[in-house]
Amino acid sequence: MTQGHLSRGRLSLAVSFFVQGAVFALLVTRIPAIQDRYGVSDALLPVFLAAVPVLAGLGSVGTEHMVKRVRPSVVLRWAQPVVCLSLLAAGGVHGLAQLALALAAFGLAVGALDASMNMLGVSLQRAYGRSIMLSFHAAYSLGGIVGASLAWAGAHWDLALVTLYGPVVAVLLPLALVASRWYVDASPTGTGEGERGEASGDPVSMKLLLPLCLVMAFAYIGDSTVSNWSAKYLQDVLGSSEQLATVPYNVYMVTTLLGRSVGDLGVRRFGAVAVVRAGTVAAAAGFVVVAVAPGAWSGIAGFTLLGLGLCVLVPQTFAAAGRRFPQASDTAIARLNIFNYVGFLIGSPLVGALGDAWSYRGAMIVPMLLVLVTLVYARSFAAGDDRYGGGHERSRAVDVG
Repeated sequence: MTQGHLSRGRLSLAVSFFVQGAVFALLVTRIPAIQDRYGVSDALLPVFLAAVPVLAGLGSVGTEHMVKRVRPSVVLRWAQPVVCLSLLAAGGVHGLAQLALALAAFGLAVGALDASMNMLGVSLQRAYGRSIMLSFHAAYSLGGIVGASLAWAGAHWDLALVTLYGPVVAVLLPLALVASRWYVDASPTGTGEGERGEASGDPVSMKLLLPLCLVMAFAYIGDSTVSNWSAKYLQDVLGSSEQLATVPYNVYMVTTLLGRSVGDLGVRRFGAVAVVRAGTVAAAAGFVVVAVAPGAWSGIAGFTLLGLGLCVLVPQTFAAAGRRFPQASDTAIARLNIFNYVGFLIGSPLVGALGDAWSYRGAMIVPMLLVLVTLVYARSFAAGDDRYGGGHERSRAVDVG
């Protein structure tokens, strides 16, 4: 596989991560506007919100079986347009039934998209022979910042959802389709052949995968705590203004981007285990700062630290699954990806219930303790025979950027 081939594959996949980050942010940040447009009651809204990750989990399960017959790049090439068009439909259809269908399509497609994107990322990292996985998730974070900024602009100028989503999809959808021409399915040996035709029987031991599944779920519980509760926490607990309460999530996203942009260098220099441990300790410290913060700005400092810590965990968990199951990484990643949605489903209701029954300060300790479990499983991130991601990455067969 040539240097140009791998470099184009890396860039095209980064574009896919960017597009997905932007589209997802445009959906979740405009949930209140969607609720108002379609008259979704407060009682019905949680059902709609829970259905999306449940269906995404089913989409990830389906992808596990699809990639035994077709390459992950094929799944991604068709799933991403469906996600984009589903976003547009969510802003432009008429009636609750049509909205439900649009969100169902979004959920199923996003599960396939998340799984196949990370399959390609792990296989490309294997072909590179060094850590590049964090750079893809940095592109996702950048897309999230762009999408959230566009959503803010739409809310500021009171744009109709279809008016906001239409031009964005008109740009992002062709961009994703053009980029998909250069996706690379790299095999364990880096020859460009995918992992098709796996041996009979289950190629992935769930006993070995379970520690990574728990880390994934707990990382997303922490992430959903920030995305769903940071604004309310700052305003209701720390007494900030409504405007200042919007700052923590924006800062969290920026620090996530910064952490992921330099994270691969840390993995190459110190190894995946050290980076994961450092990220876990930083995230736990961030939760502590938030829980004891005397005022708004110290709370923002805590959420900033959270972003720097949590940002490395998810990309490195996918990478670790690829190393642990080098001949069946597609299967491992599809199953691991389900716990992304498990954490998302659990996180927000868990913190809300604890906050109402106890206190929101106390509720911040629970995701902190769950994230700290990662320290127990940190050795699961150690490099295997491939030796990349362990501070002594193997010599590069191909020297790429």
